[in-house]
Amino acid sequence: MCRSGVMRRMSILSVSLAVLLLVFCMKRAAQADPAHPEYASLLFDDSRVHTIDIQMEDWEGFLEQASRKEYSSCTIVIDGEICEQAGIRVKGHNSRKLIEKYGWDRYSLKVEFDHYIPGQSYHGLDKLALDTSFQDNSYLKSCLTYDMMAHMGVPSPLTSYVWVTVNGSPWGLYLAVEEPEDAFACRNYGDDHGQLYKPDYKSLEDENADVALRYVDDDPDSYENIFRKARFDVSEAEKLALIRSLKCLSEGEALEEAVDVEEVLRYFTVQVFVVNLDSYLGRTGHNYFLYEEGGRIQMLPWDYNLAYGTYTLGMPDPENDAEKYVNYPIDTPAEGEVMKKRPLFHQLMLQEEYFREYHRQFDRFLKTYFENGVFEQKVDEITELISPYVAKDPTAFCSFEDYETGVETIRNFCLLRAQSVRGQLNGEIPSTIRGQSVDQSSFVDASSVWIPDMGEIADLKQPAEKRR
Repeated sequence: MCRSGVMRRMSILSVSLAVLLLVFCMKRAAQADPAHPEYASLLFDDSRVHTIDIQMEDWEGFLEQASRKEYSSCTIVIDGEICEQAGIRVKGHNSRKLIEKYGWDRYSLKVEFDHYIPGQSYHGLDKLALDTSFQDNSYLKSCLTYDMMAHMGVPSPLTSYVWVTVNGSPWGLYLAVEEPEDAFACRNYGDDHGQLYKPDYKSLEDENADVALRYVDDDPDSYENIFRKARFDVSEAEKLALIRSLKCLSEGEALEEAVDVEEVLRYFTVQVFVVNLDSYLGRTGHNYFLYEEGGRIQMLPWDYNLAYGTYTLGMPDPENDAEKYVNYPIDTPAEGEVMKKRPLFHQLMLQEEYFREYHRQFDRFLKTYFENGVFEQKVDEITELISPYVAKDPTAFCSFEDYETGVETIRNFCLLRAQSVRGQLNGEIPSTIRGQSVDQSSFVDASSVWIPDMGEIADLKQPAEKRR
């Protein structure tokens, strides 16, 4: 009797352990699912502002060495969870130089969890960017653009707002951005993902044909600005596959074999809408990620602090023409001399089928994001969430009043831009540079928008008492 009871209890215990083991294994399998990593629902839960504390003995020394852009060891505490010996460095080129020039120390940052400890991650996340909202009084440019891209089905970095402290002391409100590295690639394409590049120039004085995705020849050395910026080790086969894609692009033949046409058209829909001239469609030709798998390429979004017509605000002769940028042409979003050197856009637009699909994607974008109130609701939700943090941000580039003005400016810009694009699709407003040079009579009136209110270099020159 006693033995029978013991055996029964042991049997029950065995079943219970088996159930617990099954639940554990199922949970581990879910955690290991690359398409649904844990960090996506933790740090990138965008329904709240998260906390990140950077713990470092010599923070001042780290800031003084910002120009070197070298990693330093620190402890990162995310929402109370400690990650020791993470790598951290300053991010940015021109923005970093301008921040230094005007005596600021609010830099954008990169956090690499596995820099010192191979395999270390934050619940699967290997690399994180902390965006300082440089030249963005609204704190919205990057967040909104990535949301638009994701809405259109473009593989995009996850984002969330974070309240950053340094050794427990307030530092400021930042936007956390998932860096396109291994975790990003696994989340979007699976464990057997392809290659990821961030083409960029060394000097704007060079031709930089590779950054513009132009075919040069069959020698991989001719594409150094692409391959040196690969996120993973690149095989010779992968190099040759990409070069073949660029050759097809150059010749305008077999485009479906070389390009994921639908994805690229969805990318350009948003890219053109936000008037980002510091991009592939601008004179610089950079600020994008390139994904290649099976010889087909995709364009992925990156870096939008100079979008919404604000690119020229740092130039010697800034152009503050809101009417021009609100009505910016969707069919020729750059001068011919630039367009002809941007084959990933130019060659697709030469094909009537793809040109019509580009317009269909724009129509869908307007209907599902602007004309049904999604955009305005998104702006309201974000500003309600972050406004209390902006109000107390000790390192902000602008005053709270300037932030509120910036929010209304970007909101109005986008709503007017949507009206103009709808008019261009309907044939009521010219959709090319040439057409607009002849007739601007039907332009959407943008006189209520003052583009510098979204943020400009001049803001950096203001004394602290005026900013706050």
